[in-house]
Amino acid sequence: MSMVNTKKYAVIVAGGRGTRMGGYIPKQFLPFLGKPLLIYAIEAFHLALPDAKIILVVPQDHLSSVQTIIRSFMAKFDLTITAGGETRFHSVQNGLKYVNNDGIVFVHDAARPMITHDLILRCYKSALANGNAIPAIAQAESVRMVGGNNVSTPVNRDLLRIIQTPQTFKTEQILPAFNRPYRADFTDEASVVEDFGIKVNLIEGTFDNIKLTNPIDFIIAEALLKVRHKDLPDVIS
Repeated sequence: MSMVNTKKYAVIVAGGRGTRMGGYIPKQFLPFLGKPLLIYAIEAFHLALPDAKIILVVPQDHLSSVQTIIRSFMAKFDLTITAGGETRFHSVQNGLKYVNNDGIVFVHDAARPMITHDLILRCYKSALANGNAIPAIAQAESVRMVGGNNVSTPVNRDLLRIIQTPQTFKTEQILPAFNRPYRADFTDEASVVEDFGIKVNLIEGTFDNIKLTNPIDFIIAEALLKVRHKDLPDVIS
């Protein structure tokens, strides 16, 4: 595959309920520095790879509200919106239905607004060369494994990596891997592809590519984005 002629697909997963954030609005729709959180990931892929087909996966009962959001914030963007499923696996599976040519597929969490153009392009080039690219960072803190009766044992953190997105694959790997029934141990795309018999390749992620899961994550991400973009509005009270 050449970089110029390769079809590119970005499946942005915003199908979760975000229950750890509290409240009734899924976190991907919460306002974040002047616009809904999910807009950041869409913009990042559109700017890094303007010819990429963007596929946004959202909860079934938020389809109409998402279409309103897209019209308000991204009227000139051409993207596909589809409903998510019961699990992340099913949501990605639904998004992959709109991948209709050989190429490269990115799967990215909408709750990771700090994704950079550099990481997107490094994932792309590595997937072209190696079949897939899974961004990961070193585990910086001490880790213990907890067993029965709350007995714990230390784990060598040098052997551990924290997995991020966009997890990136050639279509010949991810499409057949997802053409199977769901299993509970399919926790991300890499686990699905690896179970299909394909070696996954880790590349260096970025420490600021955090996933916004808890309220404190929003505060951290706001501060980081303001350092990166000096013109962002000051919304922290």
